[in-house]
Amino acid sequence: MKHVPILYVRRGCPWCRKALAFFSSHGVEVEVRDVDQSYPHLKRMIEVSGQSLTPTFEYDDFVVADFSVDELLDELQERPDVQMRLGIADDNPTG
Repeated sequence: MKHVPILYVRRGCPWCRKALAFFSSHGVEVEVRDVDQSYPHLKRMIEVSGQSLTPTFEYDDFVVADFSVDELLDELQERPDVQMRLGIADDNPTG
């Protein structure tokens, strides 16, 4: 069974739309959890990330809170194992 990463979002959040577009363009399936629509999703996001801002990405022990796509890519550089499992190529060879 394939483990799907979780993306916590809020409606109207421009960074959330960019994150969704990024994952879509890289063919990464994510489970989208709208924290405005579900208190349990908000509670879980705060539990794993220590904060309440979106977008927040959770994949096993890899959590990136309140990020831009560039910040996510920087974090992935520190975790090549996660980057490989997600199938996101290293687009920054100078990195």
